[in-house]
Amino acid sequence: MNIILLGPPGAGKGTQARHLVETRDMVQLSTGDMLREAKDSGTEMGLRVAEVMARGELVTDEIVIGLIREKLEAGGGSGFIFDGFPRTLAQADALGELLATTGQSLDAVIEMQVDDEALVARITARSTCGACGEVYNDITKPQPSDGKCSNCGASDFKRRADDNEESLRTRLMEYYKKTSPLIGYYHAKGQLRTVDGLGDIDAVQGAIAQVLDN
Repeated sequence: MNIILLGPPGAGKGTQARHLVETRDMVQLSTGDMLREAKDSGTEMGLRVAEVMARGELVTDEIVIGLIREKLEAGGGSGFIFDGFPRTLAQADALGELLATTGQSLDAVIEMQVDDEALVARITARSTCGACGEVYNDITKPQPSDGKCSNCGASDFKRRADDNEESLRTRLMEYYKKTSPLIGYYHAKGQLRTVDGLGDIDAVQGAIAQVLDN
């Protein structure tokens, strides 16, 4: 089963993807992680990535699709979660063509819907464990009182420098301009499903599970 998680920054896509990896043996394909991995791999594709990044340029869609092709052909797990890709209609077309040529399909596109004001309030209260990436929130899931991560026991908590209201609103505007057209694109294909992204983590997990199980 191959799925795309759609939603604005801070909607919880990463948290839900990790849950699917742990509970359903799926493989998360995060664009950022793939680029970092490729840059250090020493492969032909990795050298191309390293050269582009060294020049401070954006990696082309062609390179990203090439990295995804490598992952699909390597296989593993019970399906792939596309996280952070596609971001544009051109990338969506390219991904569809790639899946077709590798004999695979896209089973669901899950949009995690959020209210912007509530999202801003939630994200400006967010912190993560620097060791394992566990997410905390000053309001809904405060850091443990003993100062240690409940998942791994580390005590290195971080806040993203751009998790402030001004930066977040800029990122939201960028999302709506570039990525939100994908919602209409996949709706027209009959592949779009929506869940409430502002529910608590367990509720969102349940809603996504219901989509996948159906």
